[in-house]
Amino acid sequence: MLVQITGWRQYMEDGEKFLACAINAATMRRHIFTPAILYNINAMAIEKFLMGFLMCHGALAENHTMVDILRSVEHIAGPQPELANEFRYLDSFQEICDMDAFNRRDPEWDEVPRMLECGVMVKEFALKGTRFVKKPSVSPS
Repeated sequence: MLVQITGWRQYMEDGEKFLACAINAATMRRHIFTPAILYNINAMAIEKFLMGFLMCHGALAENHTMVDILRSVEHIAGPQPELANEFRYLDSFQEICDMDAFNRRDPEWDEVPRMLECGVMVKEFALKGTRFVKKPSVSPS
């Protein structure tokens, strides 16, 4: 029997808000939101969506790097080569968890659409993976 981790729906809602913020900022507030800021907001959306997906399925990631979260997702959903490819792309901007391989570069404006498309792809994956989960029934007191 699947035992969900409480609060997964809130993670999905938070992911929606972060992604909407990044998409709106990229189109309407470019003078304030740099590509680096958009990268980080989009990354928070992706993390929220995938953590919501994992929690819905009673699991957590060992770590919160893109690769670790994806590895945990693949334990539930099987290989996700398209997501893996996009995560390698996103990781090309920063690898900050390994001091020996520390790498960070700010994305350029022409890279922002692909970053945001990855956020949308993750949203669609997570929503599809949680779509048929029933809301808990509320019993009258």
